[in-house]
Amino acid sequence: MSDETSRTPVTAADVEHSVRLSVTALRAGLAGDWSVKAGSLDWDCWETVEHLSDDLFAYAVQLGPQQPPLDGDVPYLWEAKRPGGPHNAVHADRAAGPAGLLQTLEASGALLTAMVRTASPDVRAYHGFGISDPEGFAAMGVVETLLHTYDVAQGLDVAWAPPLGLCDRVLARLFREVPTDPDRWRVLLWATGRAELADQPHQDSWRWYGEPLSDAARS
Repeated sequence: MSDETSRTPVTAADVEHSVRLSVTALRAGLAGDWSVKAGSLDWDCWETVEHLSDDLFAYAVQLGPQQPPLDGDVPYLWEAKRPGGPHNAVHADRAAGPAGLLQTLEASGALLTAMVRTASPDVRAYHGFGISDPEGFAAMGVVETLLHTYDVAQGLDVAWAPPLGLCDRVLARLFREVPTDPDRWRVLLWATGRAELADQPHQDSWRWYGEPLSDAARS
């Protein structure tokens, strides 16, 4: 398990960087069929990017109130457009096409980047995987971006290989006791049930831990 003295924190710049890399990669698939399934998900590529945009938006607004909630989400209306689809507050205008969809991803990423950059590190807000801080929400946003870009890249058949250092930072912040394999991207895929890793059991279920490590150490 990582501690505060042995890791490099996840920052607003990491959110900004991950979203920029994602948008650049997915632009290579603008002419593709965005109605195909995104990797192993039950959602199609459009729905998955829309969900990712919604994730980043949701993490940003969770940090927004003067007294962020500790017992639930900021009460936007999250709803699915079809049975089995993602429950989002953010829905992109289909008439804008995939290019417009990627604009919503950029915009939501910018919101989370700004909130993480300006919020006090002492702020705490609710998430279902643990009360978290701005760094935690940044790390969650990066993980969502890296993984869902991977899912969509599989569906659109475009290349996607995020920086190993970025993967290592979010693993150290959110995941406990993961293997030390040097391919940190592979480890992140394994930790979230998307890949196999030598000598490790398949992750049929998984979670991250949003609670700040400093808080966990005091409890």
